[in-house]
Amino acid sequence: MSNIARSTHPGLMAYVRRDVSLSIRSNSGAYAPLLFFCMVCTLVPISISPNPQKLAELAPGIIWIMALLASLLSIERIFVFDYEDGSLEQMLIAPNMMAFPVLGKIIAHWLVTGLPLTFLSPAIGLMFALPNNAYGPMILSLAAGTAYLSLVGAVIASLTVSLGRGGFLISLLAVPLYMPILVFGTSTVTYAVAKMPWSAPLATMGAMLAIALVLCPLLASWALRVTNGG
Repeated sequence: MSNIARSTHPGLMAYVRRDVSLSIRSNSGAYAPLLFFCMVCTLVPISISPNPQKLAELAPGIIWIMALLASLLSIERIFVFDYEDGSLEQMLIAPNMMAFPVLGKIIAHWLVTGLPLTFLSPAIGLMFALPNNAYGPMILSLAAGTAYLSLVGAVIASLTVSLGRGGFLISLLAVPLYMPILVFGTSTVTYAVAKMPWSAPLATMGAMLAIALVLCPLLASWALRVTNGG
């Protein structure tokens, strides 16, 4: 058991560090999803109404829709550059379990996209005049929800990576799978704004995240082998 741990965990963390480092140094759009989220969420309150109560009512749906769309912008990046430079082929022929490198890349994707988005959400909440009691549920739901989006997005990206730049196809496949997390994420914040119990939708999101954490790396690694002849 210890031999397995030594062979997989370093590979997992190596892929996390590598992909985070490449994304930070890259000029190829790594920050586009975050900028998109901030720009749209900043412009929407200006264009809708100065009424704080109305903004607070609309905020949960708008913030979560923008988070979902921002995630769609970055899904393709999870595997496409490894496919183009040949790194993916080396991953496929490596003796180690494929799911660990895949999980490492998913974690890196979330650290670069979902986590900064979650950290920025309180500032967005201020623009929408969210009540103080809604910030905690919003942050928790976005943290769990964006992690789920990265996990499910990795499965979709693994199915389309060999097709080249398949942004439209990725969006077509991703949106139906993203709808449940959108519903529960929006409900969590909406209930908090209305001062209703919000733990049930958040717990459902946690359960969905736990299931995705187990299944999605395995499904993505299997899809990569099938679609790339591994």
